[in-house]
Amino acid sequence: MRAARLISLVLLLQSRETMTAAELARELEVSERTVYRDVLALSAAGVPVYADRGRAGGYRLLGGYRTRLTGLTRDEAEALFLAGLPGPAGDMGLADAVASAELKVLAALPPSLRDAPVRTGQRFHLDVPGWFRETGPPPWLSELAGAVWRDRVVRLRYRRGDREVERKAHPYGLVLKSGVWYLVGRVGDAYRTYRVDRVTHVEVDAETFDRDAGFDLAAYWREQAEAFLRSMLRAEVTIRLSPAGLRGLRFLADAPFVYDEALAAAGEPDGQGWVVTRLPVESLQVAYPQLLGLGPEVEVLDPPELRARLADAARRSAALYAGGTGDAGGAG
Repeated sequence: MRAARLISLVLLLQSRETMTAAELARELEVSERTVYRDVLALSAAGVPVYADRGRAGGYRLLGGYRTRLTGLTRDEAEALFLAGLPGPAGDMGLADAVASAELKVLAALPPSLRDAPVRTGQRFHLDVPGWFRETGPPPWLSELAGAVWRDRVVRLRYRRGDREVERKAHPYGLVLKSGVWYLVGRVGDAYRTYRVDRVTHVEVDAETFDRDAGFDLAAYWREQAEAFLRSMLRAEVTIRLSPAGLRGLRFLADAPFVYDEALAAAGEPDGQGWVVTRLPVESLQVAYPQLLGLGPEVEVLDPPELRARLADAARRSAALYAGGTGDAGGAG
């Protein structure tokens, strides 16, 4: 802990040249007495920290002393600043911490890499929310983020349908998916997922919890996301696909595993390369526009009502084109 603070003190002096003990104490969140002790420790270790006396005085580094992040390539430096793009960190109340960390890293970079944050900002911008969504963070996001960082137990109220429920949870992590924040928490012996914009109140306890070291947030989210998508697929259709239709199905499937399962279920190609397979779908209403997008590269075999609907669409499309180019709006 103290070693990290000593490094931070050197980096602050390196980036700001001169700072008073009071300024250093505020930045490092320690007492001025601790700053005095840290400066003596740095001097004893050979770091040339000098104290200027007087009203405009303070601590500074002598002789152009600099510590560097040695071995860092340009790609690594720019990737480091890419990780601090504005948006999610600010939503969680971490904008100041990110800015402070960037300042310290920037001070430690060699001159040839000092343009890394500018180059990154000119080339990349992270716009997380989906179209037609409100862009502001949910009201209780920063409180939940603080509890996640500090392993604090939370008591939250949550909208479920037309009622509110209360839960005491161990907040394990936050996930940002398509502009929507989700809280993953442990309630009793089970892990639960809550949309943060449906949380109506949060109380952060002084009580902490012991985190399960084996819990993998990314793996949990992948499993939950796939389970959610599978729960939506309540119907199945049997289709016949041309080679082009089979390739196009990849871009129309609701999820990658849908395409993979349809591919695995496909029979042997016939003489023209067409295959028969089963496709899980959300509903026949949703399947209709999806399969319509494949045009003549797909034939629905079952269920009959979906086959009849696509056949009717094909007849109407053929009628539109039967007479050649239309003359409506032509020159008189």
